[in-house]
Amino acid sequence: MSLRKRLEKENQYLEHDSKKELSTKVDPHLELKNKIQNKIIEELTVDLGDLNEKEENLRDDIERITKESLDDEEINITRADKIKIVDEIVDEILGFGPITALLRDEDVSEIMVNGPNQIYVEKKGKLVLSEAKFKDDKHVLHVIEKIVSPLGRRIDESSPMVDARLPNGSRVNAIIPPLALNGPTITIRKFSEEPFQIGDLVGFGTLTSEMAEFLRICVEGRANIIVSGGTGSGKTTTLNVLSSFIPNDERIVTIEDAAELQMLQDHVVRLETRPPNIEGKGEIGIRDLVKNSLRMRPDRIVVGEVRSGEAIDMLQAMNTGHDGSLTTGHANTTRDMLSRLETMVLMAGMDLPVKAIREQIASAIDIIIQQSRLKDGSRKITNITEIQGLEGDVIILQDVFRFHQKGFDSKGKIIGEFKFSEIRPKILERLESEGKNSVINIFR
Repeated sequence: MSLRKRLEKENQYLEHDSKKELSTKVDPHLELKNKIQNKIIEELTVDLGDLNEKEENLRDDIERITKESLDDEEINITRADKIKIVDEIVDEILGFGPITALLRDEDVSEIMVNGPNQIYVEKKGKLVLSEAKFKDDKHVLHVIEKIVSPLGRRIDESSPMVDARLPNGSRVNAIIPPLALNGPTITIRKFSEEPFQIGDLVGFGTLTSEMAEFLRICVEGRANIIVSGGTGSGKTTTLNVLSSFIPNDERIVTIEDAAELQMLQDHVVRLETRPPNIEGKGEIGIRDLVKNSLRMRPDRIVVGEVRSGEAIDMLQAMNTGHDGSLTTGHANTTRDMLSRLETMVLMAGMDLPVKAIREQIASAIDIIIQQSRLKDGSRKITNITEIQGLEGDVIILQDVFRFHQKGFDSKGKIIGEFKFSEIRPKILERLESEGKNSVINIFR
């Protein structure tokens, strides 16, 4: 496929038709950009196979042609508008249209496209309406297609939802009409180009250095850990940081819907689910991959998120020699996380009594980390809780660390402190028997 064909496809989203009057109100330079892009199509012929290698040169050529075309046009246009037109044309051809600049903005952590005319972003934990806009629904659909096509995924009326990822690892979810009534909707959770380290989370105030040291020793000591929290609370970031504590000489198998974990170790096998094909067949889910991973001789199994029947397979893996497994789940509290695990086990079609399920959970999981996004937009680990066993039909939980909120300062920021519960965790005996004696210093 030549660049000419690609540019011609891009150009259809700049063409003005019977809706020209409406379009020009959104973008007064639409006709000019269409004319310039036609000139780019005439002058550039590059194979897409070489596009990655030649992208920088191609960017320079597009900028040059655009600037020359603008200089040739005898219209009254400001220098700022010229720069904006150049950037928009380059972003449209080489990037993802109007959201390209938002993807580059380091202050933006999440992008939410609610149809063509409304794009919200999250900055410092707060939602802000962006000035960026798409031209119409087709333009949004075109960008979604550019995101999912390289991954071998599809989105259409028969399959109107898709999970995907950007080249930099950012997570993407898209849903289109008829399910999305506002128009094609995109949600992008951005991840740092350089994975966060535990020191970064301490610096952000997500946890303290003592909590960080305790978690490091738990991961190295092969404790089974689940990170729970609501949407956007930072579970995946915390899971990524925890996984960095896994020793480099262990074999790690990661399982995700859309691969986004950034593992630093050498011996990592990354597995990703597969949606059904156009005939509705061939789907490979998280549960299938968890089952298969047990045959791959893993030292560690890291599951991006458990949300259904795969919970029973994960618990059984933890109970049958695969210690040190890590995963995340959606829940508002640590106790809620246990209730959700029970429900997910039942979703697997296992006709087990509740007590048997709770015995599985109590013996499999050692630590639950509860993470929350607070009202001021900050993300904190509000609880590090140990599962101490089962008494009757009740799973016994004991907080090791807890965040106590005291109020708000003059800027609306939450004031609080992390506290140690002053009760010695039971897991210390196991960690100390494995030579993790430095853990004693934390609780001295």
